[in-house]
Amino acid sequence: PFTNTIPKPLVPVGDRAILEIVLLQLKAAGVTDVVLAVNHLSHLIRAFFGDGSQLGLSITYSQETEPLGTAGPLRLVDGLEENFLVLNCDLLTTLNYRDLFDQHVAGGRIATLGSYKKELKVDLGVLKIQDGVLLDYIEKPVEHFTVSMGIYAFHRSAVDLIPDEGAFDLPDLVMKIKAGGRDVHCYEGDYYWLDIGRVEDYEEASRIFEERKSEFLGPFAEQS
Repeated sequence: PFTNTIPKPLVPVGDRAILEIVLLQLKAAGVTDVVLAVNHLSHLIRAFFGDGSQLGLSITYSQETEPLGTAGPLRLVDGLEENFLVLNCDLLTTLNYRDLFDQHVAGGRIATLGSYKKELKVDLGVLKIQDGVLLDYIEKPVEHFTVSMGIYAFHRSAVDLIPDEGAFDLPDLVMKIKAGGRDVHCYEGDYYWLDIGRVEDYEEASRIFEERKSEFLGPFAEQS
């Protein structure tokens, strides 16, 4: 409901906008230059972050005039470094961005994905049936998956695979890299991650952030 009036990057988690948390984490990892790909209510994002100087960063903006998906906006960014990070704005994590990026560069990779082992609970009794006969009845099973965190490191050559026009998403780009015979690597580690796209996840993120603020923000935890 927040996003009816403010863009998702400005949704508050604790006493900070979710994107402010991400940007401070990137700064702690050594990032100096950030491009924000914006569309919905972009004037509010620009007003909030400006040129990034208040965070000690250089922030510029890439404005969509039509929906381009999650990978399409990379076509609009001039002067990309040889290797760079791409992130969703609505995630809360303790992942070490520096380590992911360094592994990506050291391995000479074209793409590295942040991955997370996620437990999903099914709040129903699940039936296994064959030819109308019950084989098994599993009450509220727990499934385990490895999911994408919405955190990527790319080599600049990956951008050449994005079509010149239309919307194109990051999963499409990753699979196009694989289809071309190149490996896509996955970064694994011991860290916390939560996407705040659902109300219940947002509420959990707010609680976790307040309880473990120093884990998320390190030296910036007490700054206002």
